[in-house]
Amino acid sequence: MQKNLINHLDAVNAFSAYKKEPNWMYKIRQAALKKADTLDLRRIERVRYDRWPLFNIDDDSLINGKKATAKIPAFDKNRESPILVQQDDTVIFEQLPQELVDKGVIFTDIFTAMQKYPELVKEYYMTKSVPMDEDKITAAHAAFMNGGLFLYVPKNVVIEQPIEAIFHHDGDLPAHFFKHVLIVAEENSEFSYLERFMTEGSLAKKVSGNIIVEVIAQKDAKIKFSGIDQLGENLSCYIKRRGYLLRNASIDWAMGVMNEGDVIGDFDSELEGEGSHAEVKAVAISAGRQKQAIDTRVTNKAPHSVGHILQHGVIRDRGTLTFNGIGHILKGAKGSDAQQESRVLMLSDKARGDANPILLVEENEVTAGHAASVGRVDPEEMYYLMSRGLPKEEAERLVIRGFLSAVLTAIPVKEVEKELINVIERKVDA
Repeated sequence: MQKNLINHLDAVNAFSAYKKEPNWMYKIRQAALKKADTLDLRRIERVRYDRWPLFNIDDDSLINGKKATAKIPAFDKNRESPILVQQDDTVIFEQLPQELVDKGVIFTDIFTAMQKYPELVKEYYMTKSVPMDEDKITAAHAAFMNGGLFLYVPKNVVIEQPIEAIFHHDGDLPAHFFKHVLIVAEENSEFSYLERFMTEGSLAKKVSGNIIVEVIAQKDAKIKFSGIDQLGENLSCYIKRRGYLLRNASIDWAMGVMNEGDVIGDFDSELEGEGSHAEVKAVAISAGRQKQAIDTRVTNKAPHSVGHILQHGVIRDRGTLTFNGIGHILKGAKGSDAQQESRVLMLSDKARGDANPILLVEENEVTAGHAASVGRVDPEEMYYLMSRGLPKEEAERLVIRGFLSAVLTAIPVKEVEKELINVIERKVDA
């Protein structure tokens, strides 16, 4: 692990000036940089990632900036729905229908938001959901953040069309990939949001990624959040997604962890308000020699809050996949419900899988339960499929889809379910 992140101070100052950041953001970077070297990594059960290259900072990209290349993911510019496409720290395309602008919806890149809506961003940026000094990862993120977006949906606004964001990583450049997504849903608002992180190119080696997504759901807000991660094999990344839910708010998470490199997925839901509700659904595939760990936590802090976790994963080749499911009911959260299911299927004798259910209950009059399993594919099932004329690769594909279908069919947004199936097919064929 790289030490002395404070040595990048000049580059951080240059980047802040280049982006014309407000003084309060400059001060956050300074404070974070001073703390980063003193903080520890967050402990992830049964996962060692302290030697991963998570702090390889490219000073040149901070000082000189980067120009977008032609390697941009395909997307439909003719759609009328809100969409933002970003390559590294450059916005490629941004669209927000006028009717949503008139209702007060804000959907733009994080640097523009700091300049145009400084008070709003300052109120929520790493203050409610993810504190800047929570650990070494969050402090480094605050210091070196180089892209992201801000989504704000005002009180009582319901958005019918999905809101989409594409973050494209150029895998041929050594620049670190530190992105921040800040979503604020005011009281009684409702919308669906889909984000994709993807890499093209693989010339750069040992690139560092650090993604933080903060979702603040105010009273009675309803959010359907979908994330599809397809980052490259030379990018080691820590992805932290966290929801902060107030009274009767709900977030329905659906995430596909389909990366090629080593990744920590740190997915938290903080049920702060009475009656708040989080549903977390995740699917993951590990292959080659990659290591992926999905650490999913729901913390019931208020009465009658509900947190459910459903995660299934498949491992091929020499891959490693660890699922941690943590349900924590705090004292005072009477009438709460914490349920979880984590299942891992290994398709190779050399694959390594783990599923760890953790229930922490500090209150009576609650409901809590868990299920977990790790196993290998049934040889008889494969034999049956192959005896019907299917080649081994096609038989494996059917087994994988069948195993993940319990999660996929539970995803409330059917377009996301279909896209995830297509992503899974590409991952299996790779």
